[in-house]
Amino acid sequence: MKSDKQKIIAVVGMPGAGKTTACEFFRQKGIPVLRFGDETDRGLREMGKPLTEENERCYREKLRKELGMAAYAIKIRPRIEKALKENNLLVLDGLYSWEEYEYLKKFYDNLFLLCVYVSPQIRYERLSARKIRNLAVEEARQRDIAEVINLHKGPPIAIADYLIKNEGSVGNLYKELEELFKKWQ
Repeated sequence: MKSDKQKIIAVVGMPGAGKTTACEFFRQKGIPVLRFGDETDRGLREMGKPLTEENERCYREKLRKELGMAAYAIKIRPRIEKALKENNLLVLDGLYSWEEYEYLKKFYDNLFLLCVYVSPQIRYERLSARKIRNLAVEEARQRDIAEVINLHKGPPIAIADYLIKNEGSVGNLYKELEELFKKWQ
């Protein structure tokens, strides 16, 4: 079902911005969403280790040490290829690094970046209120710094093709996403 109209949308943003919520919007529309973090979950399950922040971090670092900063893009690419055989629109949840973007862009000129932006203050409030993987304000700030410096997360955010400001309700986010979705059809 490949066509010239195929699009791959990689959702980028800092922790707590609403990337997962944005991806849920696309899932509800019947669009396949491939999550980069599934590679970590699979790896830890294969190793018989629980999904904890520490184990996840160690696994991510190990994988990137073995395959480089594009590791997650390398791992997810077979799933992208499979999904594109049957879909004209595909969403990627969790592209982090510049190297991941560069790697995928070599294969897919139809790859676009959607940045979900929220001010740090609001993100930190959201992160501290999370039921899963919640972070105190200082932990969230340290994670921001680590992701920007160590994971090269800033460049994909800076060059995003689309920007959604998500400082209101989920309903407001979905309205903004609906407008983009209409343009992509």
